[in-house]
Amino acid sequence: MEKKAKDVMNSRVEWIFEDATVYDAIEKIIDKRIRSLLVVKNEDLSPSGVITIRDIIFKVLYEGLPITKVKVKEIASTPVVTVAPEASVRDVFELMKKYNIARVFVKNQDKIEGVISFFDLLNFFLIEEAKK
Repeated sequence: MEKKAKDVMNSRVEWIFEDATVYDAIEKIIDKRIRSLLVVKNEDLSPSGVITIRDIIFKVLYEGLPITKVKVKEIASTPVVTVAPEASVRDVFELMKKYNIARVFVKNQDKIEGVISFFDLLNFFLIEEAKK
């Protein structure tokens, strides 16, 4: 039976408001020990982008921009690529390849329920290979 997105996703999705500063994002990333944050517009948590450690390093720190002044929405990667919980793992992999991205969010109706990263896929493929 082919594995689905819901089977390999991490349901711990952390988010940040798009008007927060990069400093706020760094604090949350360090505090939560994560690599990315879903950027949301307002209290309804509708996604507007994704901010990663890589975005912070290359778009802010390397450029010498002030982390307390730059807003998350200014450097967030868009669009947020999503799949349904029933999408196949192969579909997730193909989307990552197509858009050259490291994470895909799992969306059920209007709610983000999880995220699948390259690390999640690597873990999945290693476990599947070990079963052979």
